Amino acid sequence: MKKLIYFSIFLSLVLLITSCFKDLDDEIRPVSVSDINNFIWRGMNTFYVYKEAVPDLADDRFGSDQQYIDFLTSFSSPETIFEALKTQETVTIDGEQIRVDSFSFLVDDYIALEQAFDGITRSNGMEFGLIRYPNNPNNVFGYVRYVLPDTDAKSKGIQRGTIFNTIDGVQITDQNFSNLLAPDTYTIGLATFDGTDITPIGNTVSLNKVQYTENPVFITKTLSINGNPVGYIMYNSFTADFDTQLNAAFGQFATDGVTDLVLDLRYNGGGSVTSAIDLSSMITGQFNGEVFTTEEWNVDRQAQFGKTNLFDNQIRTNAGINSLNLNRVYILTTRSSASASELVINGLDPYIDVIQVGTTSRGKFQASITLYDSDDFGRDGANLGHTYAMQPLVLRSINSVGFTDYFGGFTPEIEVVEDFSNLGILGDPSEPLLKAAIDHIMGNRFSPNVNSINLEEIGESKMYKPDYQKMYIDQTSL
Repeated sequence: MKKLIYFSIFLSLVLLITSCFKDLDDEIRPVSVSDINNFIWRGMNTFYVYKEAVPDLADDRFGSDQQYIDFLTSFSSPETIFEALKTQETVTIDGEQIRVDSFSFLVDDYIALEQAFDGITRSNGMEFGLIRYPNNPNNVFGYVRYVLPDTDAKSKGIQRGTIFNTIDGVQITDQNFSNLLAPDTYTIGLATFDGTDITPIGNTVSLNKVQYTENPVFITKTLSINGNPVGYIMYNSFTADFDTQLNAAFGQFATDGVTDLVLDLRYNGGGSVTSAIDLSSMITGQFNGEVFTTEEWNVDRQAQFGKTNLFDNQIRTNAGINSLNLNRVYILTTRSSASASELVINGLDPYIDVIQVGTTSRGKFQASITLYDSDDFGRDGANLGHTYAMQPLVLRSINSVGFTDYFGGFTPEIEVVEDFSNLGILGDPSEPLLKAAIDHIMGNRFSPNVNSINLEEIGESKMYKPDYQKMYIDQTSL
């Protein structure tokens, strides 16, 4: 990344706060809040895609160094100034007010953020969703979506469809679920759900979190459907470190002669843009070198960083992409399908028949980068006095025909609501979402589950990860 030139105001401020960088007996002293606030303002002023909508980020906002210093010191914490510098604009979708920026975020530990981008987090292996009770919306129950291999939950018999409604003996509610589920160790109280009522069964399971690296290529198989090879892959995060495994799965599909593909992104909250482009190139292959998406940065950065992303034929290791050259793909989605998952849908849509099955996706078309407190906001030279970093939205993604700003998400052609009382087995042809896709492939009439109801989901296990529902571009691409 080229070094950026800042206003003289920053030089003056640096002189005023150099005492924060003094090294006494080789011990690094913590920096001041104002110094961190300075980093946040500089980064947002430089990169924030919605800069023009925030008056406090204008280049001519401050008439003097002292005005700028007074502004920084008026905020008691880095968190408060960061929130104040995000746009407060909203859009109305189907009568609902949606914030234009619900995704920029600040962290006080960039080591944990970097680990999350690599798929490394603390986990007990139980990936779950949280649902309001149908007859008492203040109360909440959890349902297990899937269980990660070689984890505590797996060893203790937790499986997809397990229902729980208490943590450490306390009823889960819409007010306490974050605190109850945050510790490394907790005990879940098991229950049943018949579609209407939650019934405790008196059993409990204690679960422990450890550092864990999740392989997002969760299930891959070739199904024989009336003699036709149908590929099925459940991909749960666009994690750069597992691009090789993803490519290998498509290599097996190619060997199996797959003619149709079901891509299960129902719980995939996003991740690397590069991985999303490569996945789309694996599905196709016949569009190598054509426009996948373009990037719209703020007016100050567009000339420097704005670019066109193309379908390609190599993953980031330079290995050749295993492409299927398909003209149709089935993508399974829920509200948890976000950012890079939606990028695949939007990028492919002008080129092939994208048939979406499930429920409406999240609605996230912006991407972010990690900014560190250094001269050029890169990791090298980052201020050693703190570990704050931020992940602001820096670009809007636009497909090859100009479509973007899908705040309301993508609506499926075939709507199937997951039935939490009978979720089915992932990858089994009888599982409701997969069955609906297979029925369409085979030309069979789809019969929706009339007993399922669309209950409100208010959270999930991945919401505790710092990269939750984020789409980011590789730092090496800047």
